[in-house]
Amino acid sequence: MSDYWLSSPALSGRTHDWLTRPGSLTAHLRQHCPAFNVLRLRQGHAHPHHDEQNLLHLPRRRWVLVREVLLRCGEQPLVFAHSVAPLASIQGPWRALAGLGNRPLGEALFLNPRILREPLSYRRIDIRHPLYRVAAANIPNAPRQLWARRARYLLDGAPLLVSEVFLPGLA
Repeated sequence: MSDYWLSSPALSGRTHDWLTRPGSLTAHLRQHCPAFNVLRLRQGHAHPHHDEQNLLHLPRRRWVLVREVLLRCGEQPLVFAHSVAPLASIQGPWRALAGLGNRPLGEALFLNPRILREPLSYRRIDIRHPLYRVAAANIPNAPRQLWARRARYLLDGAPLLVSEVFLPGLA
């Protein structure tokens, strides 16, 4: 499986519009759906996926904090979000991440002017990618491929990687 992420998604239409929206995805979803909510699926220590390890400049098999949530409209899952931070980041500038619970991370990322978001990257994922497997397990009749985007955020030089998988309910 390739670890290659694109600087621009190779598609058009509504999915392209959602993938490439600037600013906070959480804010856009709230505008789209008054019943917006976050369901935390998992938060704890894990090893990063291979393609995340390099972006976070981590040696192999280093532990990170992983947070996985569904962004939903009522009970309808719209986006599966997967956030990864080195433990040193959680003990430092990103310590508030550990206490988010069911609150959206997206709001916190765009409220703090000290947080820098690097450019988004995109890719189509399928069963070979670990993000697809978790996202697909949380929706009925998952398509064979899903679009994902990710960005690295920096706060006082400490990285946080956020990946978002766009689910069919968004269309």
